Amino acid sequence: MLVNLQAQNQSITYPGCLTQVCFVLVFASLESFLLSVMAYDRYVAICHPLRHTTIINPRLCGLLSLVSLLISISDALFLSLMLLRLSFCTDLEIPCFFCEVVQVIKVACFEALINNIILYFAASILGALPFSGIIFSYTQIVSSILRIPSAGGKYKAFSTCGSHLSVVSLFYVSAFGATFTHSSRKTAVASMLYTVVTPMMNPFIYSLRNRGMKGALGNIIRCTPAFQ
Repeated sequence: MLVNLQAQNQSITYPGCLTQVCFVLVFASLESFLLSVMAYDRYVAICHPLRHTTIINPRLCGLLSLVSLLISISDALFLSLMLLRLSFCTDLEIPCFFCEVVQVIKVACFEALINNIILYFAASILGALPFSGIIFSYTQIVSSILRIPSAGGKYKAFSTCGSHLSVVSLFYVSAFGATFTHSSRKTAVASMLYTVVTPMMNPFIYSLRNRGMKGALGNIIRCTPAFQ
């Protein structure tokens, strides 16, 4: 995107497009798995607070990160290599600001049924597994929070999960929208959300848990004429 803005040229080579597809798949899958790992961390922190440092140790974190990365790379390479069996016409235009596997398959010269079956099967498995882990973790978290007698304890527990839930909602809603929508304009907007907006918002969302960040944001709002 930055190269296109600088050169005022939106064209990309075929090898460059395949490389871009591969990287997008790697990082999208990796974020999905890491969000699931973070949900498990929240579950242990709230449901088993005394055992948190014992269960979530550096070795387990490293192992989960490595497994997530290996699965993401394997999936991305397989789906990217499957694109090599397709043939494309000249002067193609993809209705998106980057090469996305769904859009690349759509502009193939013949019906890519096998590619579509493999793509949606992989998306269902690799999307459903992390998402199911997140749902399970938060089901247990909500059940545990409801048993907390004090309102202050409930608020503190919910605030621990607020930032993660915000990122999960942004990522999964936009990712599923980009994958399953049939409108080119809606696909482009959804793709922009989960590849640019969500990563850009992550530092801001997570930093809102910081007390100093909250104070600075409050000062900015109080000094803004629109809020006075």
